[in-house]
Amino acid sequence: MAFPRTLPEDSTTLPGVANAVAFSSAKGGVGKSTLALNAALALSGRGARVGLLDADIYGPSLPVLTGVREEPEVGDGDRIRPLQAHGLAMMSMGFLTRRETPVIWRGPLLGQAVQQFLQQVEWGELDFLLVDMPPGTGDIALTLSQVVALSGAVVVTTPQGVALQDVERGMAMFDKVDVDILGLVENMSYYLCPHCDARHEIFGHGGGREAAERLEVPFLGEIPLDGEIREAGDRGQPLMLAQPDSARARAFDTVAAGLIRVLESLS
Repeated sequence: MAFPRTLPEDSTTLPGVANAVAFSSAKGGVGKSTLALNAALALSGRGARVGLLDADIYGPSLPVLTGVREEPEVGDGDRIRPLQAHGLAMMSMGFLTRRETPVIWRGPLLGQAVQQFLQQVEWGELDFLLVDMPPGTGDIALTLSQVVALSGAVVVTTPQGVALQDVERGMAMFDKVDVDILGLVENMSYYLCPHCDARHEIFGHGGGREAAERLEVPFLGEIPLDGEIREAGDRGQPLMLAQPDSARARAFDTVAAGLIRVLESLS
């Protein structure tokens, strides 16, 4: 399958990367990292070459979600080789520090770390590089938008009103730095009872789609609130690998398919 290209082939900051997409949320706790990982696996399952950068320096989650604990190797010219696992090229601060060691850095150092991950990692030839952003609109988000040409950003929210208010704040940040919003995803959208298959909308429902329509951005899909998704991540076996044929996995694949369509319209 041929995939779109939205970044120039002669890109100096990310040579070989066809599309670089930030997964962002203006608040924490919305399941952004789980979504980014499973979306990356869904793209890989469609035959794409995919990289995943965990840009949350303070709270890296990729080692836990993937079960990968190795340290990356350093090659010629101090170039870092990303870890290869589950069909993905991956990099995270969690691969470089001990699990119990906190990262205590001021803002400028955070930006430098992200810049190094982008420019000194041998990402190779990728159809997609997904960047799992830290929550909020601070130094890392600004650095990322300044040092690399992004294809755009995917904004993750939950159905609650307070989360949807934060969506507009996060989108405004990307607008100020001229980064396109590729779409909105509503996570924890509904709960499916494992015993009777009844659908329960615990946090309300439809707010993400309505927000996307009002803000005139694509709506990429809904992900259920599901214990299996959490448990798979806690085990280090992402749901797209543990249950690839499940309805939950199809929800992530829907997001990946929507992202491809949006990027095709920009290429």
